[in-house]
Amino acid sequence: MTKGRPVVIVQLPERLKLGEAQTFWGEIEPVLKADRPRLVFDFSQVRQIDSAGIDMLLHCLEEVMRQDGDLKLAAVAPESAVILELTRVDRLFEMFDCVSDAVESFHGYPAHALTEQHPWQSGETSEIGYLKMTG
Repeated sequence: MTKGRPVVIVQLPERLKLGEAQTFWGEIEPVLKADRPRLVFDFSQVRQIDSAGIDMLLHCLEEVMRQDGDLKLAAVAPESAVILELTRVDRLFEMFDCVSDAVESFHGYPAHALTEQHPWQSGETSEIGYLKMTG
């Protein structure tokens, strides 16, 4: 059995506005172009998002889909959730209350099961990557 692809958790900056979104895109683009990327965008620090931030999210989703991957959102604060709902972007993403739930959704079994040894595992149980983006 082959080891699953890692899930990369990306901490989004506090502000997803024009300048920050452009900077973020430059930093995240290589990750998006990986073969079949599996990403979770952690919204827990996001306090402001505007149309440039929404546009950046859509570009990220588009690039991930081109690479036959998946992008999920986690820990979206109510202020950001309202913007995503008003723009109907929330319909395009799977959204989770917390990062661990989003990561688990890629595996189909609880994250704590990743730390337990099972007969079908080769010994390496860590499948979770972490990438922190700050603005």
